[in-house]
Amino acid sequence: MGRKRERSGVIAVSQTSIQITFTFKGVLCRERIKLTPTPANLKRAELHRAAILHAIQMGTFDYGVTFPNSKKRFLFSETKGDGYRLEDWLETWLNRKKTFIKTSTWDGYRKIVYNVLVPELGKIFLSDLLRRHVREACDKMTNVTNKRLLNIQSVLRAALQDALDEDLIDVNPLHGWRYKRVEAPKLNDHVDPFDKAEQVAIIDACKNRLHKNLFKFAFWSGLRTNELVALTWSDIDFKRKIIRVWKGKTQVAKTAEKPKTKRSVREVNILKPAMEALADQKTLTYSPNDNTPVFINPNTGQAWEGDQQIRNTWVAVLKKAHVRYRNPYQTRHTYASMMLSAGETPVWVSGQMGHTDVTMIFRIYGRWIPDASLNAGQKAVEIFG
Repeated sequence: MGRKRERSGVIAVSQTSIQITFTFKGVLCRERIKLTPTPANLKRAELHRAAILHAIQMGTFDYGVTFPNSKKRFLFSETKGDGYRLEDWLETWLNRKKTFIKTSTWDGYRKIVYNVLVPELGKIFLSDLLRRHVREACDKMTNVTNKRLLNIQSVLRAALQDALDEDLIDVNPLHGWRYKRVEAPKLNDHVDPFDKAEQVAIIDACKNRLHKNLFKFAFWSGLRTNELVALTWSDIDFKRKIIRVWKGKTQVAKTAEKPKTKRSVREVNILKPAMEALADQKTLTYSPNDNTPVFINPNTGQAWEGDQQIRNTWVAVLKKAHVRYRNPYQTRHTYASMMLSAGETPVWVSGQMGHTDVTMIFRIYGRWIPDASLNAGQKAVEIFG
């Protein structure tokens, strides 16, 4: 009976599976079916094999549909991507990206891929993915902001574009399209600067000069937290009174990396309070070595490992100062609001902060830009009139 079954292309290969054998497009194929090899199940397997042979003869057999988990499905795909599930391609794509993008960016991609895209869409075949699938997945994310939704789609769109470039799919379903829901206007935005009294209280609460100098400099330079921890003494030009900002360091990256945008690489003017902080810091950490960090962690005596460590210290300092908590990034917002309130031009502030363009200043900090005075325009009349 066993040899007969084997000759018929059906054989029991374990206590829990049956193997069927057939030839498709000149290739000998063996596939396992998870069935206990009882006489009844062996008969079912024979009928299944017979149906496959009939479909092959009629030209309607689809290997990927019949055996979606088989590695051989790739051999018989009309389009290369027909045999790929989205989760397979995303894993391949993510591994390739690792050597070409910043570590922190890659980690953001990884979280989106494995926390969102794979659970929601991973089982869909790459070539079968439609906008409808993405829309339905986004519809279920009721507690997610539009910004987050756009970030998720951006990662998927990039992965699909690379699949298109490799001829795995014929079209990128997300090209020229994005899902966005109507959101109620925000009552409060995320910009919540510290006033002068709060700044003084925070600085006074820092009993360690290393902390005091770090936070004073942060308030008066406008640097991002990851830029602060990456700053080295070779980046400071005391003669010209400027800071060369060209790198950042996050908890994920561990080592300093170049920023995402060209505008983030910039020269920042050192204002008097920032210069005072640097002058005192110089007595504590200065070295002619180009890689010597300006700011160090007092607990380790070494460079800050990333922006998360500063956040931990920041929480303790604000608590001691009895100042309402806002995250360390608000020091940057504080800088912008002070500069604009004092009448500095939006173009100058935008350049100091490394924004992509000046429109961000008006969109984010518009309320701190003074209205035109009653005498607006008179200076031009006096000079050119």
